[in-house]
Amino acid sequence: MPQIPLENNDRMAFRIAPEEKILLIRAATLQHTNLTEFVIRNVISIAREVIEENENLLLSERDSLYVLNLLDSPPAPNAKLIAAAFAMPKKL
Repeated sequence: MPQIPLENNDRMAFRIAPEEKILLIRAATLQHTNLTEFVIRNVISIAREVIEENENLLLSERDSLYVLNLLDSPPAPNAKLIAAAFAMPKKL
């Protein structure tokens, strides 16, 4: 299969135990692909899942209503919040 030339072909290097590498090569072979394509395909999908899980918050209906209520009627600031606000640098 012809390779499409890339303007930027960044490389990554990492150490892996020999038995783990053999396992990855075996899996890649079973999917009729090379090791690089196999690892990238699978790592990218897992990376997307990790980002999705950590950047999105799923609330129950009860919790959503609670947050909306807090936004509409926020509680008065307590002493710790006031102290933290005054401790902030004047210019950010």
